[in-house]
Amino acid sequence: MLNINGITVRLGGRTILDNASAALPGKSRVGLIGRNGAGKSTLMKVMIGSIDPDTGEIEMPRKTRIGYLKQDAPQGTATPIETVLAADVERAALLVESETCEDADRLGEIYERLGAIDAYTAPARASSILVGLGFDEEMQNRPLDSYSGGWKMRVALAALLFSEPDLLLLDEPSNHLDLEATLWLENFLKSYPNMMVVISHERDLLNNVVDTILHVEGGRVAMYSGNYDSFERQRAERAAQLAAAKASQDAQRAKLQDYIAKNSARASTAKQAQSRQKMLAKMQPIASMAEDPTLSFEFPSPDELKPPLITLDLATVGYGETPILQRLNLRIDPNDRLALLGRNGNGKTTLARLLAAQLAPMHGEMNASGKMRVGYFTQYQVEELDGDDTPLETMIRVMPGKTPASVRAQLGRFGFQGDKAVTKVGKLSGGERARLALALITRDAPHMLILDEPTNHLDVDAREALVQALNAYDGAVILVSHDRHMVELTADRLVLVDNGTAREYDGSMEDYIAFVLAGDPAAEAKNKVKAKDKTADAAREQANALRKRAHEAEALVAKLTRQRDAIDRAIADPSVAEPWLARMNPHARLKEHATVSKKLEAAEAVWFEISESLEGIAA
Repeated sequence: MLNINGITVRLGGRTILDNASAALPGKSRVGLIGRNGAGKSTLMKVMIGSIDPDTGEIEMPRKTRIGYLKQDAPQGTATPIETVLAADVERAALLVESETCEDADRLGEIYERLGAIDAYTAPARASSILVGLGFDEEMQNRPLDSYSGGWKMRVALAALLFSEPDLLLLDEPSNHLDLEATLWLENFLKSYPNMMVVISHERDLLNNVVDTILHVEGGRVAMYSGNYDSFERQRAERAAQLAAAKASQDAQRAKLQDYIAKNSARASTAKQAQSRQKMLAKMQPIASMAEDPTLSFEFPSPDELKPPLITLDLATVGYGETPILQRLNLRIDPNDRLALLGRNGNGKTTLARLLAAQLAPMHGEMNASGKMRVGYFTQYQVEELDGDDTPLETMIRVMPGKTPASVRAQLGRFGFQGDKAVTKVGKLSGGERARLALALITRDAPHMLILDEPTNHLDVDAREALVQALNAYDGAVILVSHDRHMVELTADRLVLVDNGTAREYDGSMEDYIAFVLAGDPAAEAKNKVKAKDKTADAAREQANALRKRAHEAEALVAKLTRQRDAIDRAIADPSVAEPWLARMNPHARLKEHATVSKKLEAAEAVWFEISESLEGIAA
């Protein structure tokens, strides 16, 4: 049992948590969620004692061993396997003592305890965890200082998991992982025997691992039973109930105000009016569950180019004289959606840089449309933004000669409106900086987007908005991501980067996940890899035409859906009606709703028909 009792935390004059309370059952698997900046990490730091709350306390059983993944990566000449084994402090201390102890009775106690804690199988367990996180035997025995910061954080995560604390606290544990290691981690956490609290924006992890959701919003916390999908359903039901209650209260408030206005001046009804005035004053307003109006992604549509955009013919790419990928045969057409699979270090980023023309082929051929524009997103772009600039200043600098209206329109597509456009970049959240980087790379409406881990700084809602924007985008997309929810909803082609080359993967994400969890995805996956034959060009052209029609139909469905939703809002509350609806009388709005609904139904039918044709070609 872990009790959060009235926790209030104020940092820098701002209230982060405000009388937050919750009772978490023992052995529960808790997903700690909320928008970026809501206070999730602050609450976790209160749990470990690194932040003292202004009021309130955390209660848990005495002698609870708490494990928390620190942001400081381990350093030194120790190897990963040595670092992980050292995380079991009791085992390490007993082994040291056993080498010097001369008391036979004490030595017996030591060996008995070592057996009880399964100390002799520890090297195998530690190695298994490291393998799952991407370290083969050779890598496990190299010095820590030979690794990058991301790989060192994997070692820190492995050490934490190996120590098996009573309360495991994880803050975005998959940020430094590739898809394969993320899948392994999820599978490991499913069988974790003790209580766990994990901050994550990975929808699949939250669905497959946790049984309780703790939602942080407005400084308070609310607990929901079940996984993330269950939370969303409960949240939607609550939103509907609040909306209905607010509408009822607003009607009652209007009725009271009308009575007071009409009867306050009459002597015969003044007392009744005063009574209603008191009722009105005591009426607590019901707040609707507001959506963040700045949560926005909209990629500008490029002008049309004839296929193909890029072809690779037996291309080799690498650095200096060292080839990384060879025998590359790949064709990318407008509207293609590719996801690059494979462990970190296998060459996914190298292939992305080749397609972005940042690297030239060492051998073979790469042909690209001369008019093609490419938008390439990496985490380095987010980190390199000038903190002293504003989004508006940054965008003006990269759009010389463009009108102020054009610059602001591009920023507005990504939620930078009003004060947000003139806020210093250094004061923006990680997710906001990622949105700014996306706004920068798409300023000239690229024909192809290459996105290398675009979700690292985005919360669940922002990731969902990005998925929708990518599906509405008219250009090609090359995606590298450990967020398989995004891969599954965005990509229609999978490319496995492995064994020094890249080939089309003739299987689904479910197939690939099964191979990863089987322990040797690369060996199994090779059986699913096929080289594309040039005789398939005619079929590809047919598929391209259908994809274009599908995207057009999908865009029409989205447009009509927005119109219908706008009419629904105007019918429910005319005061929020958009200008084109505000000019209509109630009867005209109802008539327009029927017309748009009929068009939407027809558009959806066309969309489904085209989608089925595409599925038939794929089969």
